[in-house]
Amino acid sequence: TYFILQGFSHLATLQIFLFEVVLLMFLVTMTGNTLIIIAASTDPALHTPMYYFLKNLAILEIGFTLNIVPKMLVDLLLGRRAISFSACALQLFFVLSFITSECFLLAAMAYDRYTAICHPLHYATRMNRRVCFQMVTACWLAGIPPSVGLTGWLFSYPFCGSKEIKHFFCDITPLLDLVCSDTYLFKVLLFFATTVIILIPFILIAASYLQIIRTILQMPSAEGRRRAFFTCFAHLVVVTLFYCTTGVIHLKPKSSVLADSKKLMALSYTVVTPMLNPIIYSLRNKEVKHALKKAFGRR
Repeated sequence: TYFILQGFSHLATLQIFLFEVVLLMFLVTMTGNTLIIIAASTDPALHTPMYYFLKNLAILEIGFTLNIVPKMLVDLLLGRRAISFSACALQLFFVLSFITSECFLLAAMAYDRYTAICHPLHYATRMNRRVCFQMVTACWLAGIPPSVGLTGWLFSYPFCGSKEIKHFFCDITPLLDLVCSDTYLFKVLLFFATTVIILIPFILIAASYLQIIRTILQMPSAEGRRRAFFTCFAHLVVVTLFYCTTGVIHLKPKSSVLADSKKLMALSYTVVTPMLNPIIYSLRNKEVKHALKKAFGRR
């Protein structure tokens, strides 16, 4: 009826230090993403496709963080590492759903930048409010089928032997280690689903940026090239951070990545990346800073 999350129990002397670090990053994540949502919602100057996508990315990051980090903080502080069968299934469902939606949302954001730079005269018609709403809705809905199918199928297997999950949250691979029946078909489907969910958006992003780079290099003005590149820089950094961690964990063969190494890499995309995203997008963004000043009554 319950599992035990191993978490970082092998680092017994660092539990309080890890708690303080993760808590700080959690607070920065929640604050930064909430401020982006407020700025993009309240300032008419930010009612553009780029900030509409960014607002939804911030909502995704908040949901993803709330799904994992509070439980991890309790485990680090109090050592209560037990998680019920149903809570584990629900956590896995949201992990799969949010990761899938973020993959496709990052691809949608890349298409937005491609349209803005490569087809500026048609940008207003191609990326109108209805199209943006449909794209964002599709990204959110894309996470539901794989999360329902994979979670339901995995938790229909019998679990036996050890109850300890070698991770700090309920993820597919450590849960599969506890299943005591043949999971060959599940692993085949999992590999196929993971490849589709991660690689298809990545291919779309790469194709968009190849066209963007080609267009930027053909611009006659150095200032125009600099401004065009700057509009893509934040998104490119976020994509790199997300895929360098998520792709390594979920696409590499199981034997090539040690369990403790996987936990550290998972920590980067569950805690570090959601914290960095709002900083990357808004730290040097005068529009966001101005919108926040207006929202909080400062001129």
